[in-house]
Amino acid sequence: MRPILHYTAKNTWLNDPNGLVWHQGVYHLFYQNNPFDNVWGNMSWGHATSTDLLHWTEHPVAIACNEEEDVFSGSIVVDHGNTSGFGTAEEPALVAIYTSAFKEGSVHQGTQAQSLAFSTDAGMTWSKYAGNPVLGRGSAHFRDPRCSATRDRPVPAGSWWRWRPSTSRLCFTARPTSRTGNT
Repeated sequence: MRPILHYTAKNTWLNDPNGLVWHQGVYHLFYQNNPFDNVWGNMSWGHATSTDLLHWTEHPVAIACNEEEDVFSGSIVVDHGNTSGFGTAEEPALVAIYTSAFKEGSVHQGTQAQSLAFSTDAGMTWSKYAGNPVLGRGSAHFRDPRCSATRDRPVPAGSWWRWRPSTSRLCFTARPTSRTGNT
């Protein structure tokens, strides 16, 4: 039996909520999920939608693990201004920042770094950004990024905050929109 007022996956393991966004009249819930079993492992992002926060429709895996990485916690924004360049102003992309937990045998094995994924079809399919990881510091414990977006433009129009790691903290700077190089 499943709870009435708390979302649960039908028959798989779930953990951290990774984003609740309102997009095109629908709530989208993303959460850490093992799509293959009801125990921890194969970390990916599950996806469910609702129009009333009571009745949920479970969808296929949003952001899947692979042989290189598990997909740990993060967050999602609706890019209304298309500052990422992944969507359009008329059809904004959903943009996720998540923790890549690199597996044994991968180029970055044993480390965690931040990566991006985006959807241009209201969260039904996702593409991992080709330039991943976008932020790393060679640490085995560097996870759970949180991002937010407002229409108030807390950074100059057409810009994103850039996070750069240091030995003791993250430094934040506004940079022009660019998906090339190191921005």
